[in-house]
Amino acid sequence: MSNIPELFGSMVFNDTVMKARLPKSAYKALKETREQGKTLDPKVADVVANAMKEWALEKGATHFTHWFQPMTGITAEKHDSFISPIDGEKVIMEFSGKELIKGEPDASSFPSGGLRATFEARGYTAWDPTSDAFVKENSLCIPTAFYSYGGEALDKKTPLLRSMDAVNKQALRILRLFGNTEAVRVTTTVGPEQEYFLIDKALYEKRKDLIYTGRTLLGAKPPKGQELDDHYFGALKPRVASFMADLNEELWKLGILAKTEHNEVAPSQHELAPIFTSSNVATDHNQLVMEVMKKVAIKHGLTCLLHEKPFAGINGNGKHNNWSMSTDKGENLLEPGETPSENAQFLLFLAAVIKAVDEHQDLLRISVASAANDHRLGANEAPPAIVSMFVGEDLKEILDAIEAGKPCVKKDRVFMEIGTDVLPKTPKDTTDRNRTSPFAFTGNKFEFRMAGSSDSIACPNMILNTIISDTLCEFANQLEKADDFKGTLNALIQKTIKEHKRIIFNGNNYAPEWVDEAAKRGLLNLHSTVEALPYYIKPENIALFEKHGVLTKTEVVSRYEIQLENYYKQVGIEALAMVDMIRKDLLPAAASYMKDLSETANGKKQLCPDLCCGYEEALLKKLSALSSELYEKVEALDAAVNTDREFKDTLEQAQYFRNTVFAKMAETRTAADKLEPLLGSAYLPYPTYGELLFSVV
Repeated sequence: MSNIPELFGSMVFNDTVMKARLPKSAYKALKETREQGKTLDPKVADVVANAMKEWALEKGATHFTHWFQPMTGITAEKHDSFISPIDGEKVIMEFSGKELIKGEPDASSFPSGGLRATFEARGYTAWDPTSDAFVKENSLCIPTAFYSYGGEALDKKTPLLRSMDAVNKQALRILRLFGNTEAVRVTTTVGPEQEYFLIDKALYEKRKDLIYTGRTLLGAKPPKGQELDDHYFGALKPRVASFMADLNEELWKLGILAKTEHNEVAPSQHELAPIFTSSNVATDHNQLVMEVMKKVAIKHGLTCLLHEKPFAGINGNGKHNNWSMSTDKGENLLEPGETPSENAQFLLFLAAVIKAVDEHQDLLRISVASAANDHRLGANEAPPAIVSMFVGEDLKEILDAIEAGKPCVKKDRVFMEIGTDVLPKTPKDTTDRNRTSPFAFTGNKFEFRMAGSSDSIACPNMILNTIISDTLCEFANQLEKADDFKGTLNALIQKTIKEHKRIIFNGNNYAPEWVDEAAKRGLLNLHSTVEALPYYIKPENIALFEKHGVLTKTEVVSRYEIQLENYYKQVGIEALAMVDMIRKDLLPAAASYMKDLSETANGKKQLCPDLCCGYEEALLKKLSALSSELYEKVEALDAAVNTDREFKDTLEQAQYFRNTVFAKMAETRTAADKLEPLLGSAYLPYPTYGELLFSVV
């Protein structure tokens, strides 16, 4: 590998490049735009565009594209070359400030949730100067927002940027009350841990379900799964290690702070974790991470699976969203310090998070809602659908003392006693980790563990930012008019803890008892996406988004419609793929096996009537009965998914696919997975779970 410091960010038009290539006045103006949100002068944009073009040409770029994130959940690109014709049938390479700042892709074919009719094609992209441009595959990629002719957000970036502005505004109000006059901006920061599976590409290509849906719709449990916990943090297999080395190099070129890599719990499952960056940049980077993972995997004869539950019965893929707030001076606002009980500013921000999470459980659940993630939540180390917070025992004791109005007892630092002098003594953390908690405090940040692996982190962070902005606003309103700041502050923290302590749970979120306990506390348990989404358009939630300028009512409703439509379409595709595999592959394979078994039994009897055919006859009976059962199930599934029923709205259609089609898919799979293990190896129509999970060496 090349020299890493020189390699890192080599394909990024970052601050170092800008400082070296832009005139001082242009660089200063761009910095003010990036850091303070000031509007950029078009003349300065021309200077930046020219410098960007010259740099990109040196990197081998021939085209430029406005790189945006529509509501599909993936990125979109429309490439234009730099060439411009001149006299004499020649061309020059040009790129203007106007082309940098604004683009006009066709908006009609992207999800809009009713915001745009098909014939209303005009949409715009607008340069986001807070996220660096980069060169990818011979194109200069310019991160942009995407909006309609009427100004409505058609993407995931725009609301996220708005929510970051809301946090900044309200957090600065709080900091000013504590006498902090130096901080100019408060930014939410994120480090998203990305889980994924790697399987052999040749086997992947033999599975229609993986190709069409990203997950296995059929598949009996293999003899071995993750029972022995021998894959987690195990030594990397050669093909995986080679993949990770190439992946790191490609990500580092793009300025992505890929830091940690390891085997995850399930066979063939792995994880990549980056260093924290701002929510906006982290979102852009995570989209690139997913894209680059898939491309690098192909080079190694592998396929990267990002679906939340590619395989039944073992761990699914999550994306742990590590969220915090920091000032432009480097102060982490969720850092407890050595004496958190005496750190009033930390306790106020902590109280704000507690209140926000408790009051807006519905929105946090919606932020991670998808048909794919419904399979994952509540099983195999994924948190349940019930939103709760883990704060650790030490912090819980401090909160309990504040609630009771008692002094907090300061604890001496404890060192680990491992039982042997040869090992160094290390300080014990103030809290253990709770891997079952949906929203866990982990030292100086919150780990939101519910996010799905294939989803953009824009929506979870947009909603986190919005709900916490609202609580900070409420706190600031009270504190700014207080005659006795300290007394009002203490009373506010105490009141918040009393009213919202129900959301704090440090125990086992998988325990059946927790479901009952959560219900007693009044916490929501929204099992599925279809149950959760109607909360999106509650009047109070629409009012919340509008209050902070994050989403308009129209934009909220459009997102609600898009997510419902995505749900029933995804379930419908899965159902059709299942029907196709069973009819064309599994049932014919069973019929072929039964034919050969019958011929074998008949041949034995013809050769010698006294020969025992108990094996063939018993297996034939089982295969025949299971085949008939499966045939009935798949016919019922086909009829359900291809219904002529008319639906009054998208919610009713999504409910039908959840309650009827999805249920019939589960019944059909049960029958199929009983049939598969009885087939001889030569008759299996597609690679088994065992082959898929243990093929990469």
